[in-house]
Amino acid sequence: MTSKDSIKVNGLENGLRVDSRILEERIQRAVADGYRQIEVTAHGQHGIGGRLWQAGNDHVQVNVLGSSGQRLGSMGFPNTVIEVFGPASDDVGWLNAGAKIIVHGNATNGIANAMAQGKVYIDGDIGARGMTMTKHNPRFEPPELWVFGKVGDSFAEFMAGGIAVVCGVGAEKDRSVLGYRPCVGMVGGKIFFRGNQDNYSNQNAKLTINLPDEEWIWLKANLQEFLKAIGKQYLFDQLTAERNDWKILVARKPHEKTGKSLRNMTGYRREVWEKELGAGGLIGDLSNLDRSPIGLTPTGDLRRFVPVWENEKYLPPCQAACPTGIPVQKRWELIRQGKMDEAVDLALEYTPFPATVCGYLCPNLCMQNCTRGLVHLPPLDIALLGKASLDAKAPSPRKATGKKIAVIGGGAAGLSVAWQLWRAGHETVILENRKKLGGKITENIPKNRIPDEVVGHEIKRLAKNIRHIHLEKPLDRGKFQEIKDEYDYIVIAAGAGKPRKLPVSGMEKAVTATDFLKMSKRDKAKVGENVVIIGAGNVGCDAAAEASRLGAKNIILIDVQEPASFGVERKHAEAAGAKFLWPRFTKAITDKGVELTSGEIIPADTVIVAIGDLPDLSFLPEEIATTKGFIVVDDNFETSDKQVFAVGDVVKPGLLTEAIGAGRVAARNIDDLLNGIKEKYDKLPPFDFQRVHPEYFDPRKADFGDTGACASHCASCGACRDCGICENICPQNAIARKELDQGKFEYTVNNERCIGCGFCAGACPTGIWRLTGNLPLE
Repeated sequence: MTSKDSIKVNGLENGLRVDSRILEERIQRAVADGYRQIEVTAHGQHGIGGRLWQAGNDHVQVNVLGSSGQRLGSMGFPNTVIEVFGPASDDVGWLNAGAKIIVHGNATNGIANAMAQGKVYIDGDIGARGMTMTKHNPRFEPPELWVFGKVGDSFAEFMAGGIAVVCGVGAEKDRSVLGYRPCVGMVGGKIFFRGNQDNYSNQNAKLTINLPDEEWIWLKANLQEFLKAIGKQYLFDQLTAERNDWKILVARKPHEKTGKSLRNMTGYRREVWEKELGAGGLIGDLSNLDRSPIGLTPTGDLRRFVPVWENEKYLPPCQAACPTGIPVQKRWELIRQGKMDEAVDLALEYTPFPATVCGYLCPNLCMQNCTRGLVHLPPLDIALLGKASLDAKAPSPRKATGKKIAVIGGGAAGLSVAWQLWRAGHETVILENRKKLGGKITENIPKNRIPDEVVGHEIKRLAKNIRHIHLEKPLDRGKFQEIKDEYDYIVIAAGAGKPRKLPVSGMEKAVTATDFLKMSKRDKAKVGENVVIIGAGNVGCDAAAEASRLGAKNIILIDVQEPASFGVERKHAEAAGAKFLWPRFTKAITDKGVELTSGEIIPADTVIVAIGDLPDLSFLPEEIATTKGFIVVDDNFETSDKQVFAVGDVVKPGLLTEAIGAGRVAARNIDDLLNGIKEKYDKLPPFDFQRVHPEYFDPRKADFGDTGACASHCASCGACRDCGICENICPQNAIARKELDQGKFEYTVNNERCIGCGFCAGACPTGIWRLTGNLPLE
């Protein structure tokens, strides 16, 4: 963003005060638009100048005229300078994270409250509870509060870090410049002050009258900067003339704090317990075991909890949600390692359509279940990686087995199972009525959803390796038996190409969505201005979008229930101006349109029926079980005939990715049978996304321009990124990284050092560590 000239933002508009929220939005918008010099005329608005992160590393100057409200510069960002030409209200610099705030006047209560970074300069006095609950992250410079005058009561209360400097100008000679009872609860930081202070929390702070040389040098150097900022550099010599005028209060270390002595457990046992009950207490006559107190931080078997490194013990949410089972997270990991080709090629182990489906047609269930999205961060865009997979290289098949499998149907499910069986080294043949492979992908899905060349490229890659037999006539039971006699196994993946029809009068006046989309794909469909679509699922939405493309002006989708459509199909229909009505029940289709059971007639020139499709199973032998027009299969997609498997829409209507996943599972089971393997595949349980710590990821990243950006922001749920945070954060140095063969590694726990504190589990970005209860002692 190129920086622009200054801009003025007024807190008064048409004689009325602008709300604080609106004023902040205007300031934020000015920064986003490139302005780096902003003049704000305030009328009591809160939070002016805070959170200007959109400027990045650019310097931003915010000048405030008029009367600023509370929390000036709250959550201020580094490289922001906020200058107030007048006094300021409560909580200046609240939660300041790096801004420099200059107030040319007095300020009231709570100044620099909970500040973590940055500087606050006050050219005057401040009220009560200044510099309270401040903290200091040693990775950054400590926060600083500079006060030209004096401060109010309860100064530095619960101060945990930072530096305060109180010049005491204008204070009465015998009056305390730090107010009443400063430093209560103080555990960190220090306070330079000039003048008298006759009370402070001696339990929490200690007074040094003679400043050490290094403190005096620091004070003088930074005092010059402060005086210059408030326009009073001419007072430097006066304020530093007498070194003895300056004193310093420093937080006491834990071991220095005073208080009453406490009796330890050993003393209590000896002086009270055993004095009353005798040696050994209640069971002294039964046992002489050592009953001395266990240390506060027990290790080994005495720990209540133990950490467990559960690297890749669960399925990441993205992979668990993918019906095809593609290891999405592993692909992002490969990209982070610079192995883009491997990440792209890996998809072909799971699907022959990584670009067609993942890049264009899939509703991307992986993205919907991405942990980032579940914690209100933008999910990773798998479509980018899908589209990049167009150039994936076909893998080499295993050694030929001589086994033959016939796949009936060349749609998504059939091509998936054929692809996997070919990879396994089996001779696979696709038997298809149509000359062109692809099923609904090539025949029904509108052109605007996916470029023809993408589908053509991926089908060509598959067809180059797998034989396709074009059946000259529809398959019947006789031909099916011939195929069964010739091949070791048959997979039925014929799809559902028989449209359901409504049992109402006038159905012949309508066109089914399947037929309409096929004609539209071949540029042979025509529609009138008024189109009614019966059935508001995703197919109905595709029909609506195509009807709009062909010139329809008014499109209405009706359904007997709330429409089940979702994703890009629903968006395209809504973008086309389609209206959704439900519940609506069709009585008849007439020349005027669709007549409902309520008596209402919805005008229509074209009526499209989109209530689903059924498979044509007329070729199926009677011994293969069916129900409600679909083939019955078990979990392995095996039918009642052990030689016949079935996948895709002949089993159950579903998504393309579900059909592809079913094909992969069926192929795996057929391969096991051909190889004499009886293996049970236990799917790993899904990873609990709540174990991930999203705090490590930048919430300002709204979108991702390339696969590299996606990969770097992947939360790696349940998979160790070898960051070493657990090893570094462990207070007992109980965690160590161990190199394994083939470049692998693991993190191990020294049980004799580990105290079961859970720091590793609490700090792990990807949720690898789990704190679990220790085994009970026998």
